[in-house]
Amino acid sequence: MKRRVKRKRFILPLVVIVLGALFIRSDWLGKRIYPISYQEEIKRNAQHYELDPLLIAAIIRVESNYKLAAVSRKGAIGIMQIMPDTAEWILKQDDFGAITVKDAGTQAHAGIALGSWYVKDLHRQFGGDLTKSLAAYNAGPGKVRSWLQEGVWDGDERTISDIPYGETRHYVQRVLYYYKKYQDIYETL
Repeated sequence: MKRRVKRKRFILPLVVIVLGALFIRSDWLGKRIYPISYQEEIKRNAQHYELDPLLIAAIIRVESNYKLAAVSRKGAIGIMQIMPDTAEWILKQDDFGAITVKDAGTQAHAGIALGSWYVKDLHRQFGGDLTKSLAAYNAGPGKVRSWLQEGVWDGDERTISDIPYGETRHYVQRVLYYYKKYQDIYETL
């Protein structure tokens, strides 16, 4: 009887250690916990717009968790949660073929194309600064510019806690979290 108790006391911690090691450093397990859907569309658009595909994946994860027909309570549509007015504006800025605003809300290729273009444009507007660009993706570029001009937020990743909109502050933190997590798990898409 004592031998069984000693064996159980030894086996249980061993199992916990092995499972813990698998959980912490297992790419296989990491890819199961943090999957990336629509990889080909993400890769194609990331390459076209010279963006990191893992960044696009992180934005999608936070925006819609890869749900094509997602609609926010504020009216943002599709996999990358673009506001219809923003989608309409984006469509006028570049040649997207036959893509429509409606497509952005229901089709992966359309939503990822418009969202990726917008991320690239925000990078341009904010001098390539990722944190500012992410804040602008959520709150709008005009709002972020006003925060910067009024000294409400300096735009630095270390001062995300100064972003006055809780939703935007949380959004930027979550995208950066998933972006770093994807970088740890996936070498590339």
